[in-house]
Amino acid sequence: MGKLHYGHGQTFAFDDRTLAHLRSVIVVKLTLQESVVFTWDDAGQRRTIWLHPSIPVTFEFDSTDNQDINHRWLEQLTGLANGRGGLVLTPEPAADPQDDA
Repeated sequence: MGKLHYGHGQTFAFDDRTLAHLRSVIVVKLTLQESVVFTWDDAGQRRTIWLHPSIPVTFEFDSTDNQDINHRWLEQLTGLANGRGGLVLTPEPAADPQDDA
């Protein structure tokens, strides 16, 4: 399990694959100096945090292996992050067969 450390003392666990996709979306938003609300379900609880460029965020992966990126999922998460409801963690869709070509 990887970890997303946010601010001072907040840590949230995600599997490495999910965390790699979240990192891609979150880093772009913060690099552009854009805030985003991030919502996900965690052990039966709905969690929401406000991600702001001035608050430190660290991604800690359990494995040193690079994760393959599902471009369909990345596009889906990015679209949500750019929408009114913010970034919502959704289940990973099947990868586009074109991604393997």
